[in-house]
Amino acid sequence: MFRTIRRTKQILSPNECLEILERGTSGVLSVFGDDDYPYAIPLNYTYNKGKLFFHSAKSGHKIDAILNHPKVSFCVIDQDQIVPQKYTSYFRSVIAFGKAHILDNANEIRTALELLAMKYSFSQPEEDRNREIEKDFKMVCIIEVMVEHLSGKEAIELVRMKNK
Repeated sequence: MFRTIRRTKQILSPNECLEILERGTSGVLSVFGDDDYPYAIPLNYTYNKGKLFFHSAKSGHKIDAILNHPKVSFCVIDQDQIVPQKYTSYFRSVIAFGKAHILDNANEIRTALELLAMKYSFSQPEEDRNREIEKDFKMVCIIEVMVEHLSGKEAIELVRMKNK
């Protein structure tokens, strides 16, 4: 169902892909948008146990797109070092494919918000994180993507550096 990466020497292992998802802080969610146009949205996210979570407003282009067509992809760029003298970049990235849905269970929403708060505001006291979650709880929407396929690739130069 999913294509394999052509340049097999550059494929990242499943563990490397997961490490990138876990340490990344932003990525681009791509959905099937209005009038058959792709719609790509930069987002903060968290990854936990095979699922990606995003917070959102309860309405808008992204929500409409997911409700109309739940298949999505999400790309995280781990490295993009431009090397002008070699006319290339030393890149490393991961793409997750899956089906998105809007969470409607209060416990699942709270858990996702806690995961997001821990990722982005871990240094803040738990009491402050909980207060922030409570403040916006009724207004926020959580999108969950169950990852069905994950692929990662890096520049051949990075592969060669690892193999030295």
